[in-house]
Amino acid sequence: MRSPISTNFLAAAAAVVLAGQALAAASTPPPSSSSSSSDDDDTPLPVVIWHGLGDSFDGEGIQHVADLADAVHPGTFVYSISLAGSDSSGDRSATFFGNVTQQLDAVCALLAAHPLLSTAPAVDAIGFSQGGQFLRGYVERCNFPPVRNLITFGSQHNGIVEFKACGPSDWLCKGAMALLRFNTWSSFVQNRLVPAQYYRDPSSAPAYDTYLDASNFLADINNERPLKNETYKKNIASLENIVLYMFEDDTTVIPRRTAWFDEVNGTDITPLRERRMYKEDWLGLRALDRKGGIHFRSITGEHMQISDEVLNDTMAEFFGPVKSKAADMFESDEL
Repeated sequence: MRSPISTNFLAAAAAVVLAGQALAAASTPPPSSSSSSSDDDDTPLPVVIWHGLGDSFDGEGIQHVADLADAVHPGTFVYSISLAGSDSSGDRSATFFGNVTQQLDAVCALLAAHPLLSTAPAVDAIGFSQGGQFLRGYVERCNFPPVRNLITFGSQHNGIVEFKACGPSDWLCKGAMALLRFNTWSSFVQNRLVPAQYYRDPSSAPAYDTYLDASNFLADINNERPLKNETYKKNIASLENIVLYMFEDDTTVIPRRTAWFDEVNGTDITPLRERRMYKEDWLGLRALDRKGGIHFRSITGEHMQISDEVLNDTMAEFFGPVKSKAADMFESDEL
């Protein structure tokens, strides 16, 4: 499935321009009742989606996910993040080119200004591929409106060690990848090429130190530098659930276990719960895990091959009204 939404724009949606980029949302029709619901309100929480590399906010797959969300929980307001307003081509380009920190700042401003999302008690969120770690960055850095449950599919939470292969006629992708391979850690590349900003090389101490010094995005949101950001930790711990899907046959995201925050160095694999970042709780993941809020799940197949059954079951379990079974379900998916 190509990562995902609706081409019908909400008339009341806010448009924010930041650093020369406009963002807008595509959405399913809003529910008739107010989103500022009490615990007794059966109105589903809004769902925010951030698509992956090479996709756009209005892709067919996104629209399909929006339709499924509304079918599972009728009346769900679904909002898809765009980095170029209503320009689908520009939004796709922004998945390759741009400063992720600036993009995330713009998304934070857009969601905070949205008339429906900003008055909701919380939102649920789905991130496809790189959209997953970007939504996690949203939770850490701003989190208004606050995220209740975050679902990520094949996301690069612990970075990548290789860049993706491009289609034979995908010149946008080829241009980006050529620059990435030229000098990944240069300021020019780190401020302009999106995948470079979640590249991470743990192969040696010098390589890791270079990553810590030069990374524009991932080293910060993973709280890997000596000075820890306590707000990041608090915001991740405030989630009810984070659901981490890994694709078992993924050859696009290398290493695939990055989807679970695992450290992979060659053939040496260190699961999240055995890592220093978990034991010292740099990100609040240990606190979240102790209340049963981390769910490690896998899907047979390649990157972004997601069945309707998986999507339906996941949304039924974790999305819906404020007082849904997700709020009372603290099962920890053991590995």
